[in-house]
Order: sequence, then C-alpha cells, then structure tokens
Amino acid sequence: MGTVEARNKQVVERYWDAHFRRDWARMARFFTSTAHYTDVGVDGAGATGPAEIIARLRLGIEPLEGYHHLPRHLVAEGDLVVTEHVEQWCFHTGEVIDHPFTSVMEVEDGLIRRWHDYSHIGNLVDHAPAWWLERIAGGWRHLLDDSA
Repeated sequence: MGTVEARNKQVVERYWDAHFRRDWARMARFFTSTAHYTDVGVDGAGATGPAEIIARLRLGIEPLEGYHHLPRHLVAEGDLVVTEHVEQWCFHTGEVIDHPFTSVMEVEDGLIRRWHDYSHIGNLVDHAPAWWLERIAGGWRHLLDDSA
C-alpha cells in the first residue's frame, strides 16, 4: 500500500474512533466544508457540510444507550477508503440490533469529502423500537442548531 493510502486509512480509523465515542465536535473536524454524506437508497439528498452531517448522524445514534463498532475490513485505494463493519445499536428499551454497513469514504488532503453508507435499512426498520422510528420520521434538520 502506498503512502497516500496509509494516510487515508489513518484518517478514517481516527474518524471511526471519534464516531463511536459520539464526539460530535471532533467528528465534525474530519469533514471538508462541502463534504457529502448519505445513506444510499434511503435519504436522497443526504447531508452536506460538517454541521448537516453531524445533525444527520445525531438523529439516529445520539439516543442509543450503547453503540459499538465491530470492524471487519478496511481497504484503501487512492483517495477511497472502504470499511466493512457492523454497528451494534443498543436501545434503552432493550432492543439490540447488529447492523452491517459498507462505508465508502473519499479522503482529500486529510479530510473526508464524500461518505456513502450502504446497508439494509429494513434491518433497522424491522427491529428498532417505535419511539426511535418516530424520532427518525421527524428528520434531522431541527438538530442543526445543536450540532458541532
């Protein structure tokens, strides 16, 4: 692996560390000002820029009682870093969901400029508690005032 790939993998590994600690302010610093995040096939336009991305992420993962990362593979080629991983979502109401993802990130000059998540969203919809689904239905834009 070349030096660029090694640096890009380190950026993504540091991002995941902040992400699973839910360190919103630190997470925001990993994105370019025009970075784009989306759950492919779920939210269409996605979120652009650190404030929107963090608000979008907070909507789903902030209320979790437990949030654990089970990484499988991390592969880098040029500006792309692909992570195959499972997120374990633990709700205070007792539900636990192991949710697999493939996350594709483009890294430019040490910052993430594009992040597209691929998952089976039906896994969450079928197993998440009703209160969480109601929260998601409300959308993330109202969280912008509170984001990093």
